[in-house]
Amino acid sequence: MTQEITWQLKKFEELTGIEVYEILALRSEVFVVEQNCVFLDMDNKDQESYHLQGRIGASLIAYVRILPPGLSYPEPSIGRVVTSPLFRRNGAGKELMKTAISNSYTLFGIQPIMIGAQLYLKKFYEDLGFIQCSEVYLEDEIPHIKMIKS
Repeated sequence: MTQEITWQLKKFEELTGIEVYEILALRSEVFVVEQNCVFLDMDNKDQESYHLQGRIGASLIAYVRILPPGLSYPEPSIGRVVTSPLFRRNGAGKELMKTAISNSYTLFGIQPIMIGAQLYLKKFYEDLGFIQCSEVYLEDEIPHIKMIKS
């Protein structure tokens, strides 16, 4: 990374209207348009989650939501992992996940973290210490696997 990413973690109710718009716009750009996947992104889990934003200047370039235990899985979870297409292949995604893992441990204690990962990103998550713990399944017509970081 040549430019410094500033990280900010907020509860849903702490997000500004502009931040919510930017988050949903980035998620739509990648998950709906780029991946050509029609799905309902707003799943009523955002309100109970923490939102980690990575910015360069004022621009949102990376984002995840950190879900508390019991919301998606018995363990804490990290989801909606997204990096702007303009900032890929320079370590931003790995920095995003390392920051999210650290924040999950701070919020919920050091315990396993479960994710539902797109199959093509298996190696990316393995490099971060996650291991596959399910068979391949389709979610919104995209092959996924569950992975856990113990």
